[in-house]
Amino acid sequence: MLKLALRRIAALIPTLLVIITLSFAIIRLAPGGPFDTEQGVSPAVRANLERLYGLDAPLPLQYLRYLRALVHGDFGPSLRQRDFSVGELIRQGLPLSATLGLCAILVALISGIPAGVAAALRRGPVADLGIAATGAVAVALPSFVIGPVLALIFGIYLRWLPVAGWQPGAPRYLVLPVATLALPLALALARLTRASLLEVLRTPYIRSARARGLGERRVLWRHALRPALLPVASYLGPAAAFVITGSLVVEAVFGLPGSGRYLVQGAIDRDYPLVMGMVIVYGALTLLLNLLADLACGWLDPGTRHE
Repeated sequence: MLKLALRRIAALIPTLLVIITLSFAIIRLAPGGPFDTEQGVSPAVRANLERLYGLDAPLPLQYLRYLRALVHGDFGPSLRQRDFSVGELIRQGLPLSATLGLCAILVALISGIPAGVAAALRRGPVADLGIAATGAVAVALPSFVIGPVLALIFGIYLRWLPVAGWQPGAPRYLVLPVATLALPLALALARLTRASLLEVLRTPYIRSARARGLGERRVLWRHALRPALLPVASYLGPAAAFVITGSLVVEAVFGLPGSGRYLVQGAIDRDYPLVMGMVIVYGALTLLLNLLADLACGWLDPGTRHE
């Protein structure tokens, strides 16, 4: 297990470097610049601004300077929000965004896997149709549709929860955003768990365990559930990317002061350091969650440790 973890960790560094390189090239080669929208700025002043932030240097030199600063943990200054550095902006919004995403994943795991197990043990035409229809609707509807619907029902009609805004120390402001992110993921996990568990329950070694007189509960917990969760663990990697990208929309829908607004506004303003900082942070989080999913697969199936 330790060798598996070390191999995966060693692969994170070149992968993150590829993400940084591609993002740097795409952002810098895109049309427009950070000072194009400045009103009444003369070419001389614009040239001085570009010289101040090092944007007048050749692109390869800018890339090497950025990597050197990044090694020391410096994301650079924000070109548009000049009172803050990129690191300060990330520290302001990332805790809320990380809390939102991790809570959504946790809620989806706690609700989706037991629902899938229950559906597999109590299978029937009505249950199959209900799970398939509900899962298809939840997966098809985007978060910017699910969020307003939940806000309309629980915030406006029932008046149980706030529909927007954020108050530190008040978890009720996170209930609707977390539910918006977790609902499609939980239903997808339920469908995947049900299908995987049904397949495992049909295998010969499960029939042999039942023939030896083992009870259904022991067969489920000791023999069937662990291999059935292997596809679920493999799915958690793409699910992490879904939660991270979906949180950007959910934060905008519910007016949460997370880090997603900085990525969107930075892209609009061509704020190169801010966009790069957000891309690196979100890319690192995605890689880290994929690493945890790989380790979970290695724990569930020891054979994957030697592949």
